[in-house]
Amino acid sequence: MSSSNEDKEIKATILGRDLGSIPCFRSSFLNGIGGGLASGLTYFLFTSKVRQACNTAVLSFAGITLSYWVYCRYRWSQKKFNMTMLQTAMKEQGREGTENDLQVPRIPLEKS
Repeated sequence: MSSSNEDKEIKATILGRDLGSIPCFRSSFLNGIGGGLASGLTYFLFTSKVRQACNTAVLSFAGITLSYWVYCRYRWSQKKFNMTMLQTAMKEQGREGTENDLQVPRIPLEKS
């Protein structure tokens, strides 16, 4: 018998785009939520001011989410660039010693 509770994934979409497919989205928001909650609770425990604790939590959430998003996307871009360069080098390496190797012009390396 098949179970009706098979792996059903709920996909969150905004403007037709699946949010799970955006690099760094999930980790940025999880870090922002955790950091905002921690900073808001800490502020409330030390001051007992509810409104200012909520403001601190929201501002911390926004700041942490935005800064982690920028950091994560920068690292993701670097990795993507390096992977592209590596793939290109691997394709060139695969041509060495073949007939295609003679067709590819070589640029001599300059010694500095």
